[in-house]
Amino acid sequence: MNAPLIDPFGRHISYLRVSVTDRCDMRCVYCMAEDMVFLPKPDVLTFEELSRLCGAFVKLGTRRMRVTGGEPLVRRGIETFLQELGSWLGRPEGQPGLDEVTLTTNGSQLPRLAQAIRAAGVRRVNVSLDTLDAGRFRTITRLGQLERTLEGIEAARAEGLAVRVNMVAMRDTNEDEIDSMIAWCGQVGADLCLIETMPMGDTGEDRTDRYLPLSLVRARIEQRWTLHDVPYRTGGPARYVHVAETGRRLGFITPMTHTFCETCNRVRLSCTGTLYMCLGQDDSADLRRPLRSGVDDQALMGEIRRAIARKPQGHDFIIDRQQTRGVGRHMSATGG
Repeated sequence: MNAPLIDPFGRHISYLRVSVTDRCDMRCVYCMAEDMVFLPKPDVLTFEELSRLCGAFVKLGTRRMRVTGGEPLVRRGIETFLQELGSWLGRPEGQPGLDEVTLTTNGSQLPRLAQAIRAAGVRRVNVSLDTLDAGRFRTITRLGQLERTLEGIEAARAEGLAVRVNMVAMRDTNEDEIDSMIAWCGQVGADLCLIETMPMGDTGEDRTDRYLPLSLVRARIEQRWTLHDVPYRTGGPARYVHVAETGRRLGFITPMTHTFCETCNRVRLSCTGTLYMCLGQDDSADLRRPLRSGVDDQALMGEIRRAIARKPQGHDFIIDRQQTRGVGRHMSATGG
């Protein structure tokens, strides 16, 4: 039962993204609707249940774990959960354990929690930041305050956490800020990752007009910056270059223009215990049912194995004037 998780296409599934909540203190236009209806509390797994599921994945060969939301830091008790995950770090070679626990956040809660995050064993955080203009930030996030996120990045850096800024590149929204974001990340000592918008859930926005292919963006960037491809990987789908002028890395996540499915090593666990084997497909497995029915760990791991055996080869996102094809669930419900 403890053999590694291998999907039908020979890919070793070693990376779990686990959502602890669907709630957020922002309403980003590409992530959720402005009038979101959040899950009732009984539907959401307790931290004890999430810890047990995460432990089962570790025993099945998971080496990297990323905590996501919604906004994970708005859930009360997140520090204790991170400590539980951190207890899997530094295990002797040959034993089940984690190489890394990371976190994706909008940064708003980092001023009060950065120290606890570091103490739990987290060494890297991804912070969502799509603009450095306060008014535009408010428009994109609907509820957010730019200064709070910037304070969060500063707090994370002060605690010695490596920061990667995630910027969703959107046509006629923030594409004119990409150069300034590259320069700013160089100044503050953060890497930057550009992400193509994806057709996930009804957000009340027409994503056809916002979609910006990163192949075009990279060509524009190369007119000003000197880019060198590097083999650096974090376990996720980003492909990186080194920016000579800033000394920082720049990543590209391209689910639309160049899929990364052939090397996918990831699955996503929602806060309800739903396991999504592919970000861009609706097929899923309900792990809450067996978990709450009292099955033992071996049976729980068996459920996980059966789910991985159904992992599809890839997604088929499309955004264009003729058609848009994606999935009905919001990104916040899937998990970061």
